Amino acid sequence: MLHHVGIEVTPAEIERTIELLQLLGFELVEPPETLREFTWLEHEGTQVHLMPSDSPTVPSPGHTVVVTPDFEATVAALRTGGFEVEARREHWGATRALTFTPDGHRVELMAHPPPKA
Repeated sequence: MLHHVGIEVTPAEIERTIELLQLLGFELVEPPETLREFTWLEHEGTQVHLMPSDSPTVPSPGHTVVVTPDFEATVAALRTGGFEVEARREHWGATRALTFTPDGHRVELMAHPPPKA
């Protein structure tokens, strides 16, 4: 099980990145006292930790993938929220798209995960 991923975010873009992740179903959670400099969000046991950095590293073509069962509604909510969403080709019969955090981290959206091997 993947517990969390940490991404570097410029301090000025933390709030907007939170907005994007909330549209994907993540909710803010309280980090432990020793890690209060980070912002944590969680969805169904998986967390994203936003780590402030004046010069964030944004790996390319690195990306995070979020399964969005209500795919069309999620895409519509992102677009309404001012986020660009690019359609991608399907794999395993799953509709897919790509969006970006304000700092340029790629976030892939999938209507459902691939079938189990």
